[in-house]
Amino acid sequence: MKTLIRTAVTAAALAAVTAACTSSTGGASGPPPKAVSLGAVRLVAYDSCDDALAGLRERAAANVTAYGFGGVMPFAVAEDSAAASKARVTATPEHSTTNVHEAGVDEPDLVKTDGNRIVTVADSTLRIIDTATRKITGSLKLVEGDAAPGVPADLLVSGDRALVLMRGGDIMYKARSFMPPGDTRYVLVDLAGEPRVLSTIRPQGSYVDARMIGSTVRLVTRSQPEITFPEPKQNATEADLLKANQEAVRRAPVSAWLPRIEITDASGAVRKDAVTCERVSHPADYTGTSMLTVHTIDLAQGVTEAGTDPISLAADGDVVYGTGQSLYVASNPRWWSPVVRPAVDTVAPAVEPTPDDPAVSPEPTPTVPPEETEVHRFDITKPGAPSYVASGKVPGRLLNQYALSEYDGHLRVATTVGSGDEKSSTSSVHVLRADTLAKVGEVGGLGEGERIYSVRFIGPIGYCVTFRQVDPLYTLDLRDPAAPKVTGELKITGYSAYLHPGGEGRLIGIGQEATEQGRTRGTQVSLFDVSDPAAPRRMSQFFQKDSGSEAEWDPHAFLYWPKTGLSVIPLNKANESGALVLRIGDAGIKELGLIKHPRQSQEGGYTYEPGIQRSLVIGDSLWTVSYEGVQVNDLATLSSQAWIPLR
Repeated sequence: MKTLIRTAVTAAALAAVTAACTSSTGGASGPPPKAVSLGAVRLVAYDSCDDALAGLRERAAANVTAYGFGGVMPFAVAEDSAAASKARVTATPEHSTTNVHEAGVDEPDLVKTDGNRIVTVADSTLRIIDTATRKITGSLKLVEGDAAPGVPADLLVSGDRALVLMRGGDIMYKARSFMPPGDTRYVLVDLAGEPRVLSTIRPQGSYVDARMIGSTVRLVTRSQPEITFPEPKQNATEADLLKANQEAVRRAPVSAWLPRIEITDASGAVRKDAVTCERVSHPADYTGTSMLTVHTIDLAQGVTEAGTDPISLAADGDVVYGTGQSLYVASNPRWWSPVVRPAVDTVAPAVEPTPDDPAVSPEPTPTVPPEETEVHRFDITKPGAPSYVASGKVPGRLLNQYALSEYDGHLRVATTVGSGDEKSSTSSVHVLRADTLAKVGEVGGLGEGERIYSVRFIGPIGYCVTFRQVDPLYTLDLRDPAAPKVTGELKITGYSAYLHPGGEGRLIGIGQEATEQGRTRGTQVSLFDVSDPAAPRRMSQFFQKDSGSEAEWDPHAFLYWPKTGLSVIPLNKANESGALVLRIGDAGIKELGLIKHPRQSQEGGYTYEPGIQRSLVIGDSLWTVSYEGVQVNDLATLSSQAWIPLR
C-alpha cells in the first residue's frame, strides 16, 4: 500500500491560528528559559548517487514507522521568448501593490495589478481587466472538468508574463483542494493579447510558497520518497509491520527520493527530468523522509533548456521568507500525536492477554519529539539556482514568515516553546548570524503561559503581540545582536493578529477585541504610538462587534495607502460582508464606510453578499475583488462607479 497515513493533517493550520509568544510579565520578571544546546547544523552535498542512496536509505529506515512515513505530504508523479512589456499609450496611474513582508520581494496572491490592468485568477480561470475601460479583455481556463472550481491558485506577474501557482492535494494549511493529490502545477502564461499558456510545470511534491525579485521566481515544493509498503498481514504485530517497512525502504532505489519534474510546452511536447544526486544536499541530522526542492524560473526568459534549474535538500519545510539577498525555508516542528494503528483483520483470542503476561510484548510508548525549528538559508543574489549558505536550529515553533527577519547581517527569529500547553509555554527572540546561522544572542522569558499572535520587525526594533486573556504588546531593542532586550510593554484587552508599519513612530494592529477573561468580541483595528520604545501606547481603536476579517490571518488582504492613511480590510459579520474603509492617522481611526458587492442569487431564491477578499488603489478609484466580481468605487466619496462580474 502507498504511504497514505497522515499524522499531522492540521499541523500548520493549527500553528497559524494558535502558535504564540507571550507574557504578562514583559519578560522582566522570572528566570530566563534554560538554554538548549542544539548542536551544529550544516548542509552537506552528496558525492555520488551511491552515497546519496546509502544515506537516504539509512535515515529513512531509522525514521519510518509501522504505518509508513508520518505527516505525509502526498505527491504524484515551451515555447518561450523574452517578451518586453508593451509601451502604454497613456501614463500608468498611481497604484497600490500586494502587501508584502519585504519591499522589493513580491509574494504570490490571487490578484495583481500594474496600474493599467488587473490580473486575477478564480475558479481556475485567469482574467485580465483593463483599468481604463473597466472591461475584461482576456480570459483563460487553466483546468477543465468538475474539479476546476475547487483548485486554489495564486499569481506572480512580471511584464507580460504571469506564473499561476496551482496547489494540488496538499494536506497542510495552504488550502483545501479538489485537485488530485500532489497535482501541483505552475502555469506560465503570456498576457500580451489573448492570454495563452506557454508552458506547464508539474513538480513532484506539494507547493509550499514562492518569492519573486525582478522577474526571477524561486518556488519551493516538498515531497516524500515514493515507496510502496507491503500490506499488513493477519496477526501482524507492531514490530512485524515496522520490520517490513524498514526492509521496503532498504530495497528502494535512489530514484524513489529524487524529485521529478514534468514540463509541457505550448505545442504539447512533454519533457521529463529529475534532480540529480549531485544537486541534493542534506543537513548533518536529517530523517530521509522528506525532500525540499527549490525551482528557479525567470519570467522574462521562460522555461529554458535548464528547465526549472532545481536543487533539493533532504529536509522538511513549511515557512518561506525572502529578502533581496536570501531565501529562507524553515521547518516547524509537527504537532505531535500518537500514531493510530489501522485495523487488521484478526481472530480474537479466547483469553484476552494482559500486560503482566510475559508472553505479551507491550506496545512501545511514543515519545514526543523536541520542539525545534530548523532554518536553511540560500543565497539568491546571482542568476540561476540559489546556492546554499548555512543551516541552523532554534527551540520552539514559528507563527509565520513574519517571525523571521534579516537585518544588518543577522536573522531574528521569534518562537514559542510549549505551544501545546498554555501553562508552560514561553517565547523568545533569537538572533543568528546570517552567514552561518550560529546563535549570537537571545531575549527570552516572553509570554509565560501565553502564545505569540503577531510579530513584526522594523529595522533594529521588534514588536511581539501575545495573548491569553490580555494583550501585551512588547517592544524589543535589537540594536546589539548579542544582547537583545525588552524595552517596553503595553497591556490591553484583545490582541493584534497582524502588525503593519503606520509611518514614523506608528504601528497598526488588526485583530480581535476581547473581554478581560480572553473571550473574543469582534474585529478591532488599533493605532499604536511606538515613538518611545519604553512606553508604547494605543492612540486610537476601531471596534466592530461580532465580526472577523481575513486580514487577521492573511496580510495580503490588508490595504494601507500611506499617502492619505486610507486603510481597507475585508469584514464579515453574521448577515453582512464587505470591505471596511478607514482613515488612520494621528487624528485617530475614522470609519469612512463599508463597500459591498451586489447581492448574488442561488438556486431556491437564496441571496448572499459576496465576501470581498482584496482591495487596490488605482488612480482616483478603489477597486475591490471577490470571487463573484470586481467593483470600482470613487476613492474620495466611495460612490460606486462600475461592477465587473467574473461569473
